[in-house]
Amino acid sequence: MKRREFIRLLGGAAAAWPLAARAQQRDRMRRIGALMGQAADDPTSPVRVAAFAQGLQKLGWTVGSNVQIDYRWANSDADRARYAAELVALAPDVILATSGATVGALQQASRTVPIVFVTTIDPVGGGWIASLAHPGGNATGFAAHEFSMFGKLLELLKEIAPGVKRAAVIRDPLVPAGSGGFAAIQTAAPPFGVELTPVGVRDSDEIERGIAAFARMGNGGLIMVGPPSSVALHRNLIVALAARHRLPAVYPSRLFDGGLISYGPDALDQYRRAAGYIDRILKGEKPADLPVQAPTKYELVINLKTAKALGLDMPATLLARANEVIE
Repeated sequence: MKRREFIRLLGGAAAAWPLAARAQQRDRMRRIGALMGQAADDPTSPVRVAAFAQGLQKLGWTVGSNVQIDYRWANSDADRARYAAELVALAPDVILATSGATVGALQQASRTVPIVFVTTIDPVGGGWIASLAHPGGNATGFAAHEFSMFGKLLELLKEIAPGVKRAAVIRDPLVPAGSGGFAAIQTAAPPFGVELTPVGVRDSDEIERGIAAFARMGNGGLIMVGPPSSVALHRNLIVALAARHRLPAVYPSRLFDGGLISYGPDALDQYRRAAGYIDRILKGEKPADLPVQAPTKYELVINLKTAKALGLDMPATLLARANEVIE
């Protein structure tokens, strides 16, 4: 072969390689890991999985066709560490993480596999990213709350039960949401003349003892600080205790079925939006370059059945603002 023909042939082959590589990259099955911060049989699990799958499908990703999702369900530190290592070992293209605790476990397992998180409070304070605008590492996603929002929960408690003089703040002090959320409520409390009592969530016994002791002093209400899995794990117990002790309670999400009132970000919306970031990462963008986004949809849900059981009349102005009123 003559030298000129060889160079022309080599050049044509080189030009074809990137096209072939891009086609292969586009057509091959992609792999997503998902470390979920609740049990697989939790009533919220199917709807969250469905919202995430719907978000992916709108962007051209169909489970079983061009994308595979490996789910792991973990609501304890031991499970999170074990399943984080399992998912990383599967070499996924990207991992969905559903709370700050799961992000931490995944970053212990890998600082290179891309992570997109949802329903996560204070990712900067948790050490998972450098800043909201420039995450700078292998994680980005959608923050659940700004701490100032927890002051809104106290405001709602006083609006539905003006006679409340004391509030038990149920929180996990070992996570940023617990400490930062309690501090935000402390800042908001003086104008309302409400005395605060922290209640831990280490186990069900601690919660029962704390709420029972608080209820004996009278004129009280409950505020839940979430959404860490350590709090959500006991949500049914907390709702039951609020009813037993006839305490008006305000919750940070609609997860607390039967609760009097909840106000917080729409979690399903975050799962759908997370699909957009995962799509961008699968197409070559890096988490370090994708800014962390704040919630865009909040939900105010009022349970009139629970209000009636407590002998409370919901203000008409509050009912008018509600996204959903449960009769």
